[in-house]
Amino acid sequence: MDFTQRIERAWYRRPIRLLWLLWPLEILYRAVVVLRRKNLQRRAKPQQTTVIVVGNITVGGTGKTPLVIALVRWLQAEGYKPGVISRGYGGQAPYYPFVVTPSGRPEQTGDEPLLIASSADCPVVIGPDRVAALAEIERRFGCDVVISDDGLQHYALQRHIEIAVVDGVRGFGNGHCLPVGPLRETARRVEEVDLLVINGESALSWRRPYSEMHLEPAKPVNLLTGKPVDIAEFEGRVHAVAGIGNPRRFFTTLLELGLSPIAHPFPDHHRFTEEDLRFEGAFPLVMTEKDAVKCRAFATDNMWYLPVQAALPASFYTSLKRKLKNLSEE
Repeated sequence: MDFTQRIERAWYRRPIRLLWLLWPLEILYRAVVVLRRKNLQRRAKPQQTTVIVVGNITVGGTGKTPLVIALVRWLQAEGYKPGVISRGYGGQAPYYPFVVTPSGRPEQTGDEPLLIASSADCPVVIGPDRVAALAEIERRFGCDVVISDDGLQHYALQRHIEIAVVDGVRGFGNGHCLPVGPLRETARRVEEVDLLVINGESALSWRRPYSEMHLEPAKPVNLLTGKPVDIAEFEGRVHAVAGIGNPRRFFTTLLELGLSPIAHPFPDHHRFTEEDLRFEGAFPLVMTEKDAVKCRAFATDNMWYLPVQAALPASFYTSLKRKLKNLSEE
């Protein structure tokens, strides 16, 4: 476990002494966040295209990508022409804004935009400047609804609907902002968003209504052949690889499916190499779909990924449909 992983682990416990020494920096950080937000919101330009922001207020993954894919599919079924813009974290494109295609290279696009482009059958444009990415997707594809993946704090982009996603198990960690805790903004921020989604069951109490999301696994898919198989064919023991914000969630899913995973956690957005996936014991290797897009170049017939789909209650989509209708009538 490296230093970064130790700090992240401490964020989800009571702050250790080292973190308390950083408390003055947290106060400074919170002040800068407030000033930055006010400044960017004052300068943000009105947008004609409906913008839905899906984000979180914590560092690390909370399940945003499966939710974005589910939203795209729902919007398509409702007759919209959706697109997605994203930062493209973990990649370095030759220029920005950059259009992501299913055959893209993860070192250019980042893992999450490539997964969305491969799974959701919609335009995906990446770039650190979300406003420029929005202009590009409007110009090239004529989308009528654009989802900003992980753009809750990108206040230069005016948004019409905000959806915050919170990990039901980890919540807000120790409740502190960076660098003492994992929060990008204070926990009060989730009270301002239009829709709150909790990923998984939560023991925390919430002062506002929320929708509980569950990630439902499908059959494992072979990285080399693209063919799915029944989980029972693995006969229990597998190597489990996860380079996501909360690897434990993936390992728990495999346990619930009746497997005995040998856990191999990696940092979020880890850029895998062939050597990373060489383990003792010739057991099947199962990874997340997000990690799989980065391992296609050196896939073997013993590598599999576990697709998941975001399942949300009908009330979530009813609320979203109502908000979209209200926007169209304004």
